[in-house]
Amino acid sequence: MLLAGLTAQSAMASEKGTARIEKQVSHELNMLPYGSVFDYVKFTVDPNGTVTLTGEVTQPYMKNDMTRAVRRVEGVEQVDNQIKVLPVSFYDTRLRAQLYRSIYGYPTMQRYALGTEGPIRIIVDNGHVTLLGVVDNQADKIIAGMRANSVPGIFSVDNQLQVVKG
Repeated sequence: MLLAGLTAQSAMASEKGTARIEKQVSHELNMLPYGSVFDYVKFTVDPNGTVTLTGEVTQPYMKNDMTRAVRRVEGVEQVDNQIKVLPVSFYDTRLRAQLYRSIYGYPTMQRYALGTEGPIRIIVDNGHVTLLGVVDNQADKIIAGMRANSVPGIFSVDNQLQVVKG
C-alpha cells in the first residue's frame, strides 16, 4: 500500500512539474516581442519534458527564437519545433492587411482590436485563410467569417474560431 501512495505522489509531482513548465513556456513565448494576429503558435508538454511547438508564423526567425526561448525553461529536456513558416509573399501580405481591416475594422468587431494581442488570428497561406482564436458569441464568429470571405482575392476561408462559453 505504501508503494501505491508513493506512485500517486510521484504522479502528482510530475503533473505539478508539467503544469509549471507549461506556465513558464507560455510566459516565454508571450514575452517574444514580434508576434502578431497573423501568427498562431500552440504547444504541448509531455511528462518527459519534451515541448512540441506547432502552428504558423510569418517570419522565419520567429521559429528559431521560439525554440531558444523554450529551451531556457527549467525542466524542458527537448523541443520539437513543428512550426510552419508561411511563404513570404507580397500577395499574402496584402491580403493580411485587407483581412485585418475588414474584420477588426467592422464596427461590432472593433472591441477585439483592443489590447496588444488580438484574439482572432488571421493565417494566410497562398491565398487560403484560416481564422483561429476565440470570440464572445456565435454571431461574432459568423461575422468574422463573412468579413473574411468579402475580401477580394481570397481562395478559401476556414473559420475555426471558438466561441467562449459563459
